[in-house]
Amino acid sequence: MTRSPLLIEPLADPSLRVGAIALYIDPEDDTGILALMKTEAFAALTSALPCLIPNDRVARMPAPIQEQLARTGCRFVAGDAIRTAAALDQIDLQPPCEWLGGRWFMTSGGQSGSTQSTSRGLELKLLQLVANEADTRDIEAVFRQDPVLSYHLLRLVNSIGMGVNRNISSFSQAILILGRQQLKRWLNLMLFSANRNDRRSALLLAHVTVRARAMELLAKAAGFDRQMQEQAFMAGMFSLLGTLFAMPLEKILVPLNLSKPLMSALLASEGDLGRMLKAIDAAEQFDAKALTAELVSLGVPLEDYNLLYVEAYQWMLGVVHERQRDDNA
Repeated sequence: MTRSPLLIEPLADPSLRVGAIALYIDPEDDTGILALMKTEAFAALTSALPCLIPNDRVARMPAPIQEQLARTGCRFVAGDAIRTAAALDQIDLQPPCEWLGGRWFMTSGGQSGSTQSTSRGLELKLLQLVANEADTRDIEAVFRQDPVLSYHLLRLVNSIGMGVNRNISSFSQAILILGRQQLKRWLNLMLFSANRNDRRSALLLAHVTVRARAMELLAKAAGFDRQMQEQAFMAGMFSLLGTLFAMPLEKILVPLNLSKPLMSALLASEGDLGRMLKAIDAAEQFDAKALTAELVSLGVPLEDYNLLYVEAYQWMLGVVHERQRDDNA
């Protein structure tokens, strides 16, 4: 009996938005993946956006796996339909390519100019204020300086699964209804989606959203309490701030006054949070062996991990789709 982790890659369409995901399934896994495909969570994911599997992998799968994948709506595609790029200047979406993979969105956005610098400066200031529990009036003052930041904040808080029956019309009202901890989460996610001129924005938002939610769910699966789960979410999100701001991560984190365990995890991969970050890093690098080892150290069964990673992608889609509706408005 072979069990293996499910490896997933977000793919961009020609507009560089999230258009599909690629599923990298171990052809030898004849039980674990089959059980996952029969869950409601997997069916919901495959119905929400194209789930692609390269033909060369499909050909090596047992017939029952192929049949179940087809029933769930997965698409089998030629290898040249998905092209990878390591940087923005390597992007090539000429036919027969339909989808773009790779880590191109993790490199510098190549933006310059005073407007971009001003926007980034305001975002860093906002991040520091929120992390340090600043007075609401000081936070509102930053939003008044940048209508794009303000717009995205209210759109996110108003519309993404908050259970609030009325629209939120001010930042102070959002704090009152949501509480500081939940507001921190959405504020920081908003920072990854606020720059319309950054071609990386859509995929970077998708990536950090999956990363943060998967960390939170992994902490829960490992038996950690709610406080630790929240720290795991923040660790996943803060781990990409260096990429977002094109600055050394340590320089960004020091003013945020984070807890010692969180800092140790982010800068040195230490402690329980560090182990979880290493697990997610391994997943993103398609290193099944390293991922499995980290899951064993955390006491999380592969079956549980596979399901929580699917759930993390579902959660990401809600965030990304809302952003895309904003851009089309």
